[in-house]
Amino acid sequence: MSAPGSAAVAEAASVLEEAARTRVPCPPVRSLLPEGDVAAAYAVQRRHVERSLADGRRAVGRKIGLTSPAVQRQLGVGQPDFGVLFADMAVPEGRPIAPGRLLQPKVEAEVALVLAEDLPYREPTVADLLRATAFALPALEIVDSRIADWDITIVDTVADNASCGVFVLGGTPVPLDRVDLRAVRMTLAKNGGTVSTGSGADCLGGPLTAALWLAATLAGLGDPLRAGDVILTGALGPMAVAAACDEFTARIEGLGTVTAAFAATETDTDTNTDTEGTPA
Repeated sequence: MSAPGSAAVAEAASVLEEAARTRVPCPPVRSLLPEGDVAAAYAVQRRHVERSLADGRRAVGRKIGLTSPAVQRQLGVGQPDFGVLFADMAVPEGRPIAPGRLLQPKVEAEVALVLAEDLPYREPTVADLLRATAFALPALEIVDSRIADWDITIVDTVADNASCGVFVLGGTPVPLDRVDLRAVRMTLAKNGGTVSTGSGADCLGGPLTAALWLAATLAGLGDPLRAGDVILTGALGPMAVAAACDEFTARIEGLGTVTAAFAATETDTDTNTDTEGTPA
């Protein structure tokens, strides 16, 4: 298991930071780390998170990745992972996403949970999670990879903050006693045509199951979920490639719809810079 301060971890972090800075995708970083060393990959991710916090960015939650069997097949991995969400990643619904903001965007529909209470337990129960959750929202996560051609293993994506890009949340909160998240059906449309379908059960057996995995994992690491955190629980179906001018709408039964649009040019977007990070 690699130490967080090792030379290999530092080199991998530097390569990913340079790709993000220059907006030029880099080769896979797995060759820089011990083969299959997921712990080393999370050490790379922690370096990124620590630097981001030092730069004034604000963490607002976590994302769970690789929960859908379809997405796992797409990326050739077999276990979930997690990354950190920052405030500057949140794009308000209705604001077009600048075409140059992301390198290789792909869109997936998810259930988002917003917590009202901390979840510090190493073995959280469903009752703990239900009590701690304020409400659910439909969400679109636009994942991205700093690694060229999405040539990734789980080591690459974990090191790259679980391939985080940006996310869009729907605006109508739904209490969990009004929806069965495992049974919900999802349809994702791109420019009016369906490109992905799925259900709550396709997300690691259910979004609550995925959230429990995350809560237990983070509590075990001594960095538990906190009140106010947003949890993107994972894709309900396959991802869809995005490009300039594309518009995506996800409909999740019981939660409603959420839309994300990609601008044609940089001038078609709101270029005001968020005080906590990058332009939204």
